[in-house]
Amino acid sequence: MTTKLLRHISLFGVGVYLLALVVISVAFRDFALQAKWMIWGVGEVLFFFVGTSVFYPRWKANDSKRFLLKVFFVALVIRALYAFLVSYYYYYQTGIAFEYAAADSLVYHKTAVYLSHCVRDGYIKYVFQYLNAYTMGFSDQGYTLWLTLVYTIFGPSLLTPRLLKALMSAYLCVVVYKLASRTFGERTGRIAAVMCVFMPILVQICGMHTKEMEMVFLSILALERMDYLIRSKKYTFWNIICPIMLTALTFGFRTIIGMCLIFAFLVFIILSPNDLVSRKGKIITLSATVVLFFAFLFSPIGWEMRIIYKLKFKDLDYQANKIEANGLKYSKLSNSFIIAPGAFVLPLAPMVESSPDHNKMIHGSTYVKNFLAFFAMLALIIVIRQNKWRDFSLLGAYVLSYLGIVVFSFAANSERYHEPAIPLIILMSAYAMTHLRRKDLRLFYVYCGLLFVALLAWNWLKLSSRGYV
Repeated sequence: MTTKLLRHISLFGVGVYLLALVVISVAFRDFALQAKWMIWGVGEVLFFFVGTSVFYPRWKANDSKRFLLKVFFVALVIRALYAFLVSYYYYYQTGIAFEYAAADSLVYHKTAVYLSHCVRDGYIKYVFQYLNAYTMGFSDQGYTLWLTLVYTIFGPSLLTPRLLKALMSAYLCVVVYKLASRTFGERTGRIAAVMCVFMPILVQICGMHTKEMEMVFLSILALERMDYLIRSKKYTFWNIICPIMLTALTFGFRTIIGMCLIFAFLVFIILSPNDLVSRKGKIITLSATVVLFFAFLFSPIGWEMRIIYKLKFKDLDYQANKIEANGLKYSKLSNSFIIAPGAFVLPLAPMVESSPDHNKMIHGSTYVKNFLAFFAMLALIIVIRQNKWRDFSLLGAYVLSYLGIVVFSFAANSERYHEPAIPLIILMSAYAMTHLRRKDLRLFYVYCGLLFVALLAWNWLKLSSRGYV
């Protein structure tokens, strides 16, 4: 992709956001965002589009080693600095160094502090007794145990786990580069890595005490190791055990991520050409994966999966029923079958005051994802057009299955549940950007117009459903 084209796309990205923000603020002036939320939003949008369009042209000519060093260390400095500063910001805003309306993060922190004291005092068995008695399920134990380990080693400091998140997020940029380069080539890998460096939400979750950063890191690293195992044909003990262990760890953070990883690996094996995976290799690998799947299914993980499915995924009208129960209008518009086509786009950026403070704070980050969704969806067309769907099968199976589950669940409009797909949306967007045709640009202009209208409609719906307009 040329520098001129990247800057052209970035200009449209900033322009659509600013136009939508101004029009919504004027049209709904009584409910316009406060100045601080606007500053956050403008900063997030400029950070991504300006950062990407400035640094990619400067770095793209470097050799691979130098390029990755720049990507990693710039990302690390940005994230570590943000994690440090935002703790003081939160303390000034809320009285505690936790994000707005902190709930899960406070529980994780307090539990880990208690358990770390148990470990230090030699009462390790109480750790597992406590987790079995008081956690909501297996998928809540992974992050609690991780925090307990960190607090046991370094003490109950809020900054330490956030700096570790910064380290993970920085290395995630390198992992995305490797995965993208191996799948779609060096150019795609480089633009994907730079976009990861400046993706605002991947910076912001480093300053939160929730489990999203660890979850995103583990899932994308597991995909990269799966891809390396098959493409390298180096079936060493370490290369085999690494993706297995990473996948197993994801079950301790979010159960459906582990299942989607297993499903994606199965699809990748089945669709891989015979020169990459022989028929015998496919039979052996598929058999081992199926055995592993049933081992999970008849374990406590499988029990939790069945409970979650029954309570949160079986009823496809969950969103509509929840909205109606809260006395809001237009509940039928939130039906899963209606919103499913927007899986890559959702949730839309909130630009009015009738939203939670955290959502308003990251609304610029949410917009960036809304904007990139066009290129992610275009990538699905390009892989078919260029007959690269076999190369894309691992990533495609994972992102489509995960987002499909999310939009047909209780979490369709929850930003945090969409975050595990963001690195892959970036990767797919980078692939589409490096293979744009003139006809594709026409579609891009149409999408920008549709996104502008969608933002207006979404924010009007938020106000109208509450009877404000």
